[in-house]
Amino acid sequence: MNHDLYFSAHSIAEQGSYKLMELPPELCMLVEASLSSEGDRPSPSSFCIKGQPGEDAVLCTQDKTYTIRTVSLSNSILVVTSPPDPDVFPGDDNSLPNLVIHDQLSEILELTQAIPKLHKLNTLLKGKEYGEDEEDNENDMNVEQAYDDPKNFTYADARAMIQASETELNRGLRERRILRINENLRPISSAYLTKIIQFILNTLAALSLNHESIPIEQVCTTLADEHDVPRIVSVQVMGWFGEISELEGKWKMDVVAVVREAGLGILKDAKDKSMNKDDLISSWKDSIGDKFASSVSLDLLVGNYIIAPASPYSNRQLIKYFPISHLPVDPAQRFSDLFLTRSKWKNEDIVPFLSDIAVNSKERDKMLLKYARATTDVDGVWFTSRAQYNG
Repeated sequence: MNHDLYFSAHSIAEQGSYKLMELPPELCMLVEASLSSEGDRPSPSSFCIKGQPGEDAVLCTQDKTYTIRTVSLSNSILVVTSPPDPDVFPGDDNSLPNLVIHDQLSEILELTQAIPKLHKLNTLLKGKEYGEDEEDNENDMNVEQAYDDPKNFTYADARAMIQASETELNRGLRERRILRINENLRPISSAYLTKIIQFILNTLAALSLNHESIPIEQVCTTLADEHDVPRIVSVQVMGWFGEISELEGKWKMDVVAVVREAGLGILKDAKDKSMNKDDLISSWKDSIGDKFASSVSLDLLVGNYIIAPASPYSNRQLIKYFPISHLPVDPAQRFSDLFLTRSKWKNEDIVPFLSDIAVNSKERDKMLLKYARATTDVDGVWFTSRAQYNG
């Protein structure tokens, strides 16, 4: 189709004010769904772009994060519209349709799904840990005063500063065991969390409560009266380790999650010391009681330890706390730390330590190909470093 083209009267001012963004299929579906309507109510959908000074911007949907990358085009693209007023750009004698040129683009913005930048929480919340020695006054805290205190870091601050979607941020707070006290974020200390888990398990046993239908108020009252655990803390801890039904006032405990946290507490308590595997399992079972002892398995702690024989000719295995959360988020630095810790990794041992820096298994395999060299023997696939480290 032929058109008559005219430059906008404001083309100089409009130059550089337009950007074209190429949406991946899943985002196209979201946009299309938001434009479609059932009755007169369109489906809700929203995107936001996040980035502090010095950071590359990301686009966030409700549940995913995408990096924004500039891609140059071999051919320029014109941004054109119909004229706002046909009298300004009258058609010629052939009555060809008119178009107004606003800008010329030589690049587009490309989106690629990315890992949310949740690691910033570690820095932003440093020194704000919530422990057993806290004063029991959270429920009476003045909310306005809490917001005015410059030392506080709130949920609203996290939404603004953390490059993550709403769903990813909430999941990250949950996985990192970060409390919301009057909207202020406070990571709970590992030792205190382990104690609360133990208090809950003891309460269930003492009151003969069914772990699949636990009265929330009864447990909260017991923890507050006997162990001085504030309700605002105990409810959130229960939410981390199970499903809460506010309508019924009941909590269904996730046995596997509770057992895992109990074992992780034992590992963290050992810190830099190595533990005999059998001793760890024994202490772990003792801490959770006979009812849940059958759920104990080292597989629950994967990504938080490394294991090695006590000596070259010993069948005794030693376990050392080695958490993925303490490793660098930059892939090159991550592999550097892994290979400085151990020069040779089995495939099944190294994979868990890459789960938080790769969107999926395909991206993880690309990282392994880039930073590691694979060899195969009778024991399976092994990875060694492509770079040489002196350490």
